[in-house]
Amino acid sequence: MRLFNSDLNKYKKYSGKPSLVLLLTQQGLWALFVYRSGHRIYKSKLPKLFKKPLLILWVLWQKLIEISAGISIPYTAIIGHSFYIGHFGGIIVNANAVIGDNCNISQGVTIGVSGKGAQRGVPILGNNIYIGAGAIVAGKINIGDGAVIGANSLVIRDVASGTTVVGVPAKMVSESNSNEYI
Repeated sequence: MRLFNSDLNKYKKYSGKPSLVLLLTQQGLWALFVYRSGHRIYKSKLPKLFKKPLLILWVLWQKLIEISAGISIPYTAIIGHSFYIGHFGGIIVNANAVIGDNCNISQGVTIGVSGKGAQRGVPILGNNIYIGAGAIVAGKINIGDGAVIGANSLVIRDVASGTTVVGVPAKMVSESNSNEYI
């Protein structure tokens, strides 16, 4: 639960609200709690006899969150500490996505698969990344530490560390990093 506590502390830092209020009102936290629970089961050394039924129950729980909050984060994704979902709804994270530490995403974000042949794959996101509302990050690409992805951008190529990209397809517009967003 260490990772979930880091998520919760980030929510508290941004809002100034007590943990109980956040746990009752923040759909992003609901989704993160379910994800962290499922990921822990998935990574556990439990015998398959116990692990499989637990994961089946977890999938049902995750589907309830997906329907009620509009956030889909499969237990096989890898997400570092202090993850923050700014607003709920329309958030899809691919099962094979890798997201670093201290990242923020907004509503309507997709982190998904794209590409053909050897180029088909899922993004790897570094640390301290901010992704604006409605952005799509897709394909076998790397997003460098401290990158900012502007709202409604389509990112299908690598993004250098400490840069800001916007547009469709996204292009670098600034060497400003994510410090002011995170």
